[in-house]
Amino acid sequence: MKKRLRRTALYVPGNDPSMIQNAGIFGSDAIVLDLEDAVSVNEKDAARLLVRNALKNINYGNTEVIVRINSFFTPFGKDDLEIIGRAHPDGIRVPKVETIQDIQNIEKFLDRIEAEEKFEKNSIKILPSIESALGLFNVFEIAKASQRIEVINFGAEDYTADIGAERTKEGKELFDIRTRMLLAARVAGIEVQDSVFAHVRDTEGLIRETQFIKQLGFDGKSVIHPSQILPVHQVFTPSQEEIARAKRIIFAIKEAEKKKSGVISLDGRMVDAPVVAKARRVLDYAQAAGLL
Repeated sequence: MKKRLRRTALYVPGNDPSMIQNAGIFGSDAIVLDLEDAVSVNEKDAARLLVRNALKNINYGNTEVIVRINSFFTPFGKDDLEIIGRAHPDGIRVPKVETIQDIQNIEKFLDRIEAEEKFEKNSIKILPSIESALGLFNVFEIAKASQRIEVINFGAEDYTADIGAERTKEGKELFDIRTRMLLAARVAGIEVQDSVFAHVRDTEGLIRETQFIKQLGFDGKSVIHPSQILPVHQVFTPSQEEIARAKRIIFAIKEAEKKKSGVISLDGRMVDAPVVAKARRVLDYAQAAGLL
């Protein structure tokens, strides 16, 4: 099965018809039609219907289509899910998740909607967003709260505001949330996606941050402007050198298995299980990006 790429998820304001219509042409792996922060209170109802109609009438091709609803703790969240769920997006991004109960509430809604609409069970994914100290404290439980969860992400602005930290370009204040979310995702067997880089014109800063989160082990990054897509993709797409080395590692392990040898070496160095796992991950990304 071909791996679904989640290098980028482009936020698209749910009240912008032009952006919604053209969102699929920018090349992002996913789009997030946003009913939350991008939409003012007096436009919530209109944006919800606009996004619902887009889901039913626009073909976004292979792009993963996600809708960020409003929190259930607002007057809009339940109406968002009730109407958007019946248009069957690929996933629902749930903001400000803090407890396992937040996920269970969403799951009950989706279970009912899928049954009523005769959709395949668990076909609408849940994408929790961690944006507070409490959410981070409970992230290990949240990541495993539902079979619908395939990826988690976080909101840096809300998180730093909640803990009283200053939001900086360097992002040192985000190290704890990044590492804890990464561990939670890997324990749960799911993916983890980084927060947006808010400085749209600072491409060098975006690349530095993306290189850093790739080194940590993240699978992708949310973006807020189409110009940010290509730089992020370039960082996450394996180089020809990385692909060639990964192929050699996999070849070496297959040869060792044929010889029934417990020792695998390449260029005079031992090749152990973590090295093999990393090589397979590189080849998964290369295949998904069409480089193999």
